[in-house]
Amino acid sequence: MSKPYVTILGKAVRGLTKLRGGGTAFPGLFVERIDPNFIKSTLASLPEGVVVISGTNGKTTTTKMVVELLESQGLKVFTNRTGSNFTRGVAAALLGEIDLRGRLHADIAVLELDEAHAVHFVRTIAPRYSLILNVMRDQLDRFGEIDATTKLLKTIAQATTGTVVLNREDSRVARIHESLDTQHVSYFGLSDDLLPTFPSDDNLHGGKQHDKRPVAEVILKSFADTQATFSMSGQDISTHLKLNGIYNVFNAAAALALVRSIVGEHIDQPALITALSNVTPAFGRGESFMVDGQPIELILVKNPSGFRLGLQSFDPTGYATMIAINDNYADGRDMSWLWDVDFATLGSEGVEQVSGIRAYDMALRLQYDDIPMDSVMPHIPAALKQFLRENTDKPKRIYCTYTAMLTIRKRLGKITHVESIG
Repeated sequence: MSKPYVTILGKAVRGLTKLRGGGTAFPGLFVERIDPNFIKSTLASLPEGVVVISGTNGKTTTTKMVVELLESQGLKVFTNRTGSNFTRGVAAALLGEIDLRGRLHADIAVLELDEAHAVHFVRTIAPRYSLILNVMRDQLDRFGEIDATTKLLKTIAQATTGTVVLNREDSRVARIHESLDTQHVSYFGLSDDLLPTFPSDDNLHGGKQHDKRPVAEVILKSFADTQATFSMSGQDISTHLKLNGIYNVFNAAAALALVRSIVGEHIDQPALITALSNVTPAFGRGESFMVDGQPIELILVKNPSGFRLGLQSFDPTGYATMIAINDNYADGRDMSWLWDVDFATLGSEGVEQVSGIRAYDMALRLQYDDIPMDSVMPHIPAALKQFLRENTDKPKRIYCTYTAMLTIRKRLGKITHVESIG
């Protein structure tokens, strides 16, 4: 089947799916079925190649940062903006960008990919650059033990033809360099003072920080409120950030290290820092909407480290809080990790609403930490409606798993402006 014919069919399915309010990835699944080489043939013409970003935490926000930083350097970037990080999500995003002849007008592709699907992707399309963020005990029902996840990420790095950027503070990620032969390896990291703030999985589970840390091209040296200072090749640079959450500040160091590797000595540093200061959160990762004159923030949570850093990032004082926990496939079925999160910071204000498929598991966990709760209601639309109705005079914050977040965004879209994700 010819490429233009596949493109026309795919775009038609995409248009029908959007009209019917369907999922953003379905058109990608359709086009992969009728042309298994669709992604490979479409990306093959990009002059600067393909970038793959993977890891347990931070992929979506880091990808958004990398895209905007590269655009500040004059590059035209294709990315899977919908946040669907399976290959069908990439295919669906391509359908929205290519012309009717199947041509993609871009210099480089920056793709966020789920660990397991990234392995499938790199077997057909070797990335020129890859960024490996971290390895956490996330969705173990999908990937097995944490070492299996590390093996997936190692495969991505080994398939990379140019530069691999690694997190030097995660010992499992840092050791990936030992399996690389021809690739150039670069690192991002933290100052010694910040190590306790961003513990690796080993630190969280009783391990020690590895002693031998390689030199990092970009180091997060300090941050306070919205101000962060980075060391880039030995030079200190400070900037304000619009990103919410302390975890996103470390993601910024990762993004800077990757972009420096891609652009090289021709980098426009002032433009780079200006772009970084203007990056806003990716959908569900600290997004803020206005409802009845009060802000409502969405915070994605999916493992103990992310939830812990989220609670640490946002002061609950004066806020109404809702927690929505689902256990659909995209969330991970094993929710035992909730017992590894310390919810004590919510004690002073309590939690107004607990919802989602695993609402009662979450409520039990809060009860063990003596966190007051007003309501437990598994049905998310009804719970959200009550949460908004009973807290009209307060700013609001919702901690939610991935599929819970999608439901909440869809409902909020009926009463306020919510940016489309596909």
